[in-house]
Amino acid sequence: MDTTHDSDVLIVGAGPAGLMLANILGMYGRTVTVLEALDQLIDYPRGVGLDDESFRTIQAVGLVDTVRPHTNPQHIMRLVNGAGKVILVNNPKTDEFGWERKHGFIQPEVDRALYEGLARFPHVQVHFGHRVENVEEDRDSVTAIAVVTGTDGKTVEHRFHARYLVGCEGGKSPTRKRLGVSFEGESPSTRWLVVDVENDPLGTPNVFLGADPKRPYVSIGLPHAVRRWEFMLHEGETEDQVTDPNYVNALLAEHVPDPASLDFIRRRVFTHHGRVASSFRTGRQMIAGDAAHLMPVWMGQGWNSGMRDATNLGWKLSAVLSGQAGDALLDTYTSERKDHAQAMVDLSLTFGKFIKITNPIAATARDAASSVLNRFPQVKSYFADMRFKPMPRYTRGVLADPSTQESGRARARITSKLIPVRTANTTVSPVGVQFPQPRVNTRGSANILLDDAIGNWWTVLVWGNNPKDVLPQPSLEKLAALGARLVAAVPETQREWAEQYTDNDVLVVGDHTGRLKKWFDDRPTPLVFLRPDRFVAGACLTQHAPATLDAILHAMAFTGSPAATHLDDAPAPPSDSTASPSHPQSTQEELAS
Repeated sequence: MDTTHDSDVLIVGAGPAGLMLANILGMYGRTVTVLEALDQLIDYPRGVGLDDESFRTIQAVGLVDTVRPHTNPQHIMRLVNGAGKVILVNNPKTDEFGWERKHGFIQPEVDRALYEGLARFPHVQVHFGHRVENVEEDRDSVTAIAVVTGTDGKTVEHRFHARYLVGCEGGKSPTRKRLGVSFEGESPSTRWLVVDVENDPLGTPNVFLGADPKRPYVSIGLPHAVRRWEFMLHEGETEDQVTDPNYVNALLAEHVPDPASLDFIRRRVFTHHGRVASSFRTGRQMIAGDAAHLMPVWMGQGWNSGMRDATNLGWKLSAVLSGQAGDALLDTYTSERKDHAQAMVDLSLTFGKFIKITNPIAATARDAASSVLNRFPQVKSYFADMRFKPMPRYTRGVLADPSTQESGRARARITSKLIPVRTANTTVSPVGVQFPQPRVNTRGSANILLDDAIGNWWTVLVWGNNPKDVLPQPSLEKLAALGARLVAAVPETQREWAEQYTDNDVLVVGDHTGRLKKWFDDRPTPLVFLRPDRFVAGACLTQHAPATLDAILHAMAFTGSPAATHLDDAPAPPSDSTASPSHPQSTQEELAS
C-alpha cells in the first residue's frame, strides 16, 4: 500500500531534539509528522545532565510540571583524586535564566514527558516503526519514503510530504549522510563501562569524578534512586569481559559492600565522540541534536545541545512557514549554532583529558597544581560557578550591531563614543546572548518568571518608558506585523502608576527584585529586542531603535506579512502526564493491518 501524508515539517527521529522541536512547532500551530524507526521510545538511561537553558525551553512549551519530578536541581560535581581528596568543586548557584544552572535527570522519563506533551496538539502526529529509507527533494518540498514492517514480516511503504525535513536520528544520522556534509572531529580510543543500578546504595545526591590514575571513574546520584558508575577501561579489556557480572562486581567492590546484591539496570561499553557537522542545513533538509554534533559526556551537554538546536530552529521554521520570513532565515541556524556546538565539544574533550590521566607522575602534578589554584578565591569561583563553560554568543545571524546597526552581525563590544557608553559599567554587548529571566509582577500576576509574562514570540522591552512613546509610528507598524509584544519595565514602586498612563496593548512589568534594574543600569542599552528564543537580537539607545529594528528585520528576511500563528502564551501542561497521547502510535497490530 502506498499512501501520502502531508504536513509542514517532517521530523525523523523521536529522540529529545526531535520531540522538543515538535513541541515548539506544535505550540506555534504548525503541522508536524514525527517518524521513528523504533517501535517505542528508548527506555534505558542515557544523558544525566539538564541545564538552565534547557529548562527555560521546557518552560516555554509548558512542560515544567511534568519534567520537574524527574530532576535533581543544583547537581553538584566534585572532582576527587586517587586518595579521595576533593581537588575541584563545580556548584554554580546562579539562576539568571530563571532555573538552577545544573540538574541531574532521568532521560527516559523526561523524553516521555516531551512525547506525551505532543498529545496537546492534534496537528502533530508521531509514527513509531517507520524507518525512513529515502528522501526526495524538489524546489518546494520534501517527501520521505518510510518502510513499515508488520508482525507478519511484510513491509509497506508510506510517503510523507512536507515543506521541510529535520533529521534527529542520532550520531549515525542517515539524513546527515544524505546531505553529504562532513562530520569532523575525533573519537578518542578510550572506552568506558557504564553501570546503572536502581535503589541507589550510596544515596549521595551529587556527582563524583574520580581522577584516579589507576582507573578513572564517575559516580552519579540521579533522581528516582538511580545510581550511575562509569569506569575507564584499559587496553586489552574486552566488552564481553568487562560486562560479565563478576567483573563488574569487582569494579564496584571499592564503592559498595555487596555489589552482587545491586539491582542492575544495564551494563554497557561506550566510546566518547567529539564531532560537529560542517553544515546543519542543505536545501530543505536540516539536522539537529546528535545528528549535527556528538558531545563527549564530561560536561553533560549532549542532551542540552539538542535542546539548543530545537530552540533556535523552531521559531525560525515557524516564521518561514507562516510567510513572515523568507527561506534565507534558515541559513542562520548553522551560523548561530555550529560555533557554540564546536566550543562545547572542545571543552568537553579538554576536560576529559584532565580527568583521565593515568600516568602517576602527571596525575600528582595535576593534583598539586589544583591544590595551589584552589587557594585563590577568583580561580576557585571560576570553576565553582561554571564560568569556564562558554555561553552561546551569536556574532552572525538574526542580529544588529549595537554600535553601527549593521545587519546580521554583532561585535562583542559596544564601541560608540557617546557619553552613556563611555560611562557604562560594561561595554560588553548584550546582543547575541540570552536575556536573563528574573521574576516580575504584572497587573494580573505576582512574582512570575519574565517569559511567562511576555509570551513566546518577539518582545520589545524598554526600561522606564512606554515603548509607544519612544518608537515612531512606522516602527510600531513593523512590530505589529512581526507580532512583537511591547513591554515597559519599571521599578515595582512605579508599576501601578505606569499602568494608568500606558496603552492597553503595552504590558507593564514591575521589577520587584531589582534584577532588571541592575541589568539596565550596567548597560547603555535601555531598549532591547528579544527573539522568541530569548536571545537579544538588538539593544540600543531609543533613538537608534528604528535603524536597529530595520537591521534585525533584514537579517531575518522579514517579508512584512502579519504574524498569524504564534500564541500569546505557551500551552498548559497535560492534566494527566500518564495519559496516552492522542496522536497515532504505530503498534504492531496497526502495522500488520
